[in-house]
Amino acid sequence: MKVLMLKDVKGTGSEGEIVNVSDGFGRNYLIPRKLAVPADAKNINAAKIKKAAEEHRIDVQRKVARELASGMSDLTVRIYAKSGENGRLFGSITGKEIADALKEQYDLSVDKKKIRIADPIKALGIYEVGAHMFEQTDATFKVEVLPVKE
Repeated sequence: MKVLMLKDVKGTGSEGEIVNVSDGFGRNYLIPRKLAVPADAKNINAAKIKKAAEEHRIDVQRKVARELASGMSDLTVRIYAKSGENGRLFGSITGKEIADALKEQYDLSVDKKKIRIADPIKALGIYEVGAHMFEQTDATFKVEVLPVKE
């Protein structure tokens, strides 16, 4: 019996694969547990359409990430923070603060977990910061830390 795997099953096959299994294993285990469906023309075509749609979605995400990354290289994000003597900050600048400033100043939404800060930002000045946009797509931009005007 040929079945189209819907999920990975150890020792049998991985998702999207067409495998040949014994009739009993297919009818009594794989199909009732929705791990596989019979490999008829309708199910195979539906799986191909689903896979093509997923690939298209990933390509669109990759293209958008590259465009966003190329546009971010010229940006300078300004963050105002309280500082003490010699320009030392009370605390440090985090990825969340940088993400909020990007959203507020440039209307760019970047997840705070995707922002890569090489060394902790604990003083006033200009720093290079990276952001991981998508697989193999990174952007670098500048963060300028300025004192709060009181």
